[in-house]
Amino acid sequence: MDWLAYAGVRAFSLIAQMFPIDLNLKTARLLGRLWYAAIPRHRQRAEEHLRASFGHTLSSHDMDHISLRCMQQTAMMAMELLFLPRLINEWTWPRYVRLADLQEVLRVVLQRRGCILVTGHFGNWELLGFMLAALGIDMVALMRPLDNPYLNRHLVETRLRRGLRLLYKKGAMLQADDVLRSGKALCFIADQNAGRKGLFVDFFGRKASTYKSIGLLAAEHGAPIIVGYARRLSERFEYEIGVNRIIHPHEWTDRDDPVLWITQEYTRAIEVLARRWPEQYLWVHRRWKTRPPEEDTRAAPKGIDASAGTGQRGNPDNARPMPPPSPRAIEAPA
Repeated sequence: MDWLAYAGVRAFSLIAQMFPIDLNLKTARLLGRLWYAAIPRHRQRAEEHLRASFGHTLSSHDMDHISLRCMQQTAMMAMELLFLPRLINEWTWPRYVRLADLQEVLRVVLQRRGCILVTGHFGNWELLGFMLAALGIDMVALMRPLDNPYLNRHLVETRLRRGLRLLYKKGAMLQADDVLRSGKALCFIADQNAGRKGLFVDFFGRKASTYKSIGLLAAEHGAPIIVGYARRLSERFEYEIGVNRIIHPHEWTDRDDPVLWITQEYTRAIEVLARRWPEQYLWVHRRWKTRPPEEDTRAAPKGIDASAGTGQRGNPDNARPMPPPSPRAIEAPA
């Protein structure tokens, strides 16, 4: 069954490659609309998370629109994954990607003292890794292996051909130490639910379980943390690559709990992106699935995912004020 699934994906990819990427993205938007209509529990989860995160600043129409755009964005990203190895390399990337001001980022990376690159389930996080590798940045990305071994091997091989090395999460801490000691960049998707053993930090005003490993590695090695993003600019394969926060070691040296502070700080930076362009965040992701011990999840209203939180709008201290989100922000380049 695994092999048949792998063969089906490769066959679909072969057919898709016969057509231009922008035509395939139209198909992906149709698939996203079908997903929105056919699996109501995902649509409802996205809307519950939006309601709990933004409160009454979004109308029901806005939440429906953003939920639909979120699913279409995810389907478009999945389609783009089939094309990334062919479209993004050191010669072709300027056709599709606009770089924001990366001068300070390059200065940090080129010092070769080791750094940590993080992003969230925002925009096209896979494109971000491909782009950094295409720019010649020596980096290793942490990943959870796919359940299908054939698809997993194909995924690893295509990324290795573009210079993006992957490190499996299980038992990764020792290898991660070696990556940072050698002066390379270590990459994480940093907004995944970490279960009961994670650190609970504020994300849209609600506690979200977050992995400790990033903060522990940064504190131990004195490694700066760079929060980056790949933001879609239009319905076509057009993106902006940028950075909205660099956390330097001197910022946490005098903190009472450096690991907690680091974790909260990069989580806040991811929130800024999701708050400004909400249609590009993966709201169907169960980010708030695990609740802190002090919360009684049994008291959650019937029919509401406990991960949707308290229903209060959050705006963490020191976060940059953002204008109310525009549900149509994705429809035209910024």
